[in-house]
Parts: sequence; structure tokens; C-alpha cells
Amino acid sequence: MEREIRVLIVDDEEPFRHLVRDRLARKGLMVRPVDRGEAAVEAVKGEEFDVALVDIRMPGMDGIELLRRLKEEQPSLEVIMITGHASVDTAVEAMKLGAYDYLPKPCQLSELEVLVAKAHDKAQLARQNVLLREELHRRERHDAIIGRSPAVEQVKALIARVAPSSSSVLITGETGTGKELVASAIHRLSARTHRPFIAVNCAAFNENLLENELFGHAKGAYTGAAEHKPGLFEVADGGTLFIDEVGEMSPALQAKLLRVLDKGELHRVGETKLRKVDVRLISATNRDLLAEVRRGTFREDLYYRLDVVAIAVPPLRDRRSDIALLVAYFLEANRPAAGEPKRLSARALDLLQQYDWPGNIRELANVIERAVLLSTGPVVGPEDLTLGPGRSPEARAGPSGAPVTLASLERAHIARILELEGGNRARAAKSLGISLRNFYRKIKKYRLGAGPDEEPG
Repeated sequence: MEREIRVLIVDDEEPFRHLVRDRLARKGLMVRPVDRGEAAVEAVKGEEFDVALVDIRMPGMDGIELLRRLKEEQPSLEVIMITGHASVDTAVEAMKLGAYDYLPKPCQLSELEVLVAKAHDKAQLARQNVLLREELHRRERHDAIIGRSPAVEQVKALIARVAPSSSSVLITGETGTGKELVASAIHRLSARTHRPFIAVNCAAFNENLLENELFGHAKGAYTGAAEHKPGLFEVADGGTLFIDEVGEMSPALQAKLLRVLDKGELHRVGETKLRKVDVRLISATNRDLLAEVRRGTFREDLYYRLDVVAIAVPPLRDRRSDIALLVAYFLEANRPAAGEPKRLSARALDLLQQYDWPGNIRELANVIERAVLLSTGPVVGPEDLTLGPGRSPEARAGPSGAPVTLASLERAHIARILELEGGNRARAAKSLGISLRNFYRKIKKYRLGAGPDEEPG
């Protein structure tokens, strides 16, 4: 639940203070009225406010000086100047000093309400940006996982506990939730931090290529193997190997992987010589591996060797309070070559927080990157966002008003993303937050047509 909007009223006219306080309080805002600038400075030293309404002409400290002091104490505070002595020069000076806007007395209370709401939205986005910058500059490396929701804090706590050991870790979670980032954080907080961190995705290779990638090959092992080639286990010796989508691994490769875990030894493709390696293995999957074990497609003994410690990464829809921080991060990451990063409107942020994010953080990153490219001004609005079907009530029903199936929504979404990416299947798969192999399966399932290329691996 979001905290209430906090407003500071600074005016030496008691009837005006009471009138505005009562009006805003009836709207659910928390209002603190004071009668002079000195009292306002003391108030902001002890409390955090979102918006301040400041009279320019007051006994003692005037509104212009108070504006300076308030901004020094709380830079994210938005200040609306109010005066019965309207002056263009004064208004210009106030705006130069950082005032949000300017209203002359008498003013319409309805207009004042709207202005306070808009100022609050700006203050909130500014505060979220400050939080993001704090997040980015933390020295604890596992805090590169952006988020302060309870679900993310639990993941961070688990990372801190398991990192010092060399035990195998199984990271579970939907596609696009940031499983590789969790694995990287574990490595960086471990004693192996100065040794290699190597990542490989099983879904990106067929069985033979994956075996070659993991275990290497001897010279002459097959046509084209002109040189000896160490595999990733050897490259990662002394460090950490992260195997993503481990559930895609064939039974034969599962057996070879189990030997490495049990004995710390392997042999390259095409040779019998055993090689010793010291590698911490972190694996990840978006599948239910226990269900795979019951079906006989995944080795039970390997499962328990992988799952010494399990970390479940939450989907984005279960950590919506982190979306604002993530958006600010991606806006900064997509900052134009010259100039400031673009900002997100309050309405656009609201839409992002309501969307269910089937592609999770990877989908959010793609949405923000595309929005920054498509938006023409400094602010990204709702019209710049390209979200999947099902975002609005209208999208959840067909022409007759009857609910549509999940399969039809998925088919429509895949077709739309494929069109947006100009038919490029690799980019479409990345935008959807799924592997290229999984993407081919889906376009085959929905008969969308994969084009002349064959399914990878």
C-alpha cells in the first residue's frame, strides 16, 4: 500500500491555511500547515514531504528564500508558489530556483488540487530515481540485483548465505527473471570471485555441440577438429560454471555432467585421458525438474547433486513494487548519446505496474528500450509502450465479448512481436524473453511459419 501524499502549507494567512488544509485532507492527503518560513524549515528537517505550497510574501523569511532552503533540505520536494501579489518577475525567479509552478491568489481549489497531484507525481519519480542511483552505487556487488521488495530481499539474503561455500546451486524461475544475474552475484561474493565466471545456455545448442562446448574435443575427434579445444569446464577451472536451462540436457550429457560433479573429472570428446577440474556448478531451469525426474527424462541422482541449495527467483508480477526502480535503471541504460535520460510519465508507470509481464524483466527491458526509441519527446508516455495482448479489458475478449483462450492470446502476441521485429526470428525470441529453440516450437505449434531457416539444434 502506497503512503499518503504529504503536503506542507506555508502561509501567514490563517483562513487560507485552514481552507486548503481542509480541502486537501478531505481528499486523503496528509497536510501540515505552518505560518512562517522558519517553521517550515524546521518541519522539513524532521519530516519528508512531497509537495509544499509556499506564499511568496510573508513576515520574516520570504517565499523565495524559503524555496532555496526547502530545496537544500529536500531536493526532491516540489514547491508551488502562491501569492496575492502576482508578479511576472517573481514567478520567473521562483521557476529558475526550481519551483514546480506558480499560482496567484485567489486561486481555484480544484486547480490547486490538480497541480498538487501533478507535483506529487514528479516528486515521486524523482525520488525513485534517487533510490535507483543509490542502488547502482552500492559497493555490495549482489545489490546489482535491483529491487527492494520482500521477495527480492529474500533472494539476496539466500545469495549472501550460500555464496561462501562451493556447494552446487539450482536457480529456478520463469524465463527472463534474472537467473544468470543471481548466479553471477553468487560467484562475485564467493572466494572464487577472482577466477572465471562462465555461462552457457543448453537451449542454444544441439546435443553434439553442447557436449563439445562443455567438455571440449581432442584434435581429430571429428571432421574439422584441427586443434585441441578445452571445454568450458576447463576454462572455468577454479571458478564458476553457470549452466542455464539445464533441463534441456540429453540423458547422455546428464551422465557426463554427473561424473564431473561426483569426481571432478572429465574427458574431452575423442580422447580417453581424464582431466581434473575444480569448478563450482550453478544451474538454472524454468522447468519442474522433479516432474521431469518422475517422467524419466531427467536423472534423479543428478537432480539431487544440482539441488544442494535451491533459490527461486520470483516473477516480475510478484514484485510489482520493484518496477519503478527497474524502469529507471533501463531508462538510464538507454540514455541518448547526448543529453539526459528520458523520463516516464506517471500514467505510463501505472500501466507497466498493472501489466502481468509474461517475459518478466527481460520483457520489461525490451519494452523500455523500444519506448525510448519510439518516443519523440523527453517523456515516455502510454502511447510509446508496446505491451502484449491482455493488458486492457478490451484485449481480453473477442469480437463477441466472449473470453478468448490463452493460446490465442499467445499466438497473437508472438505474431505481433515477429511483425515488429521485421520477421527476424532471433530478435523476436529475445524480445519475447524465450530461447530461439522454444520460439521455433511455438511458431510451429501455432503454424505461423518459421521461414526458410530450420529449427536450431
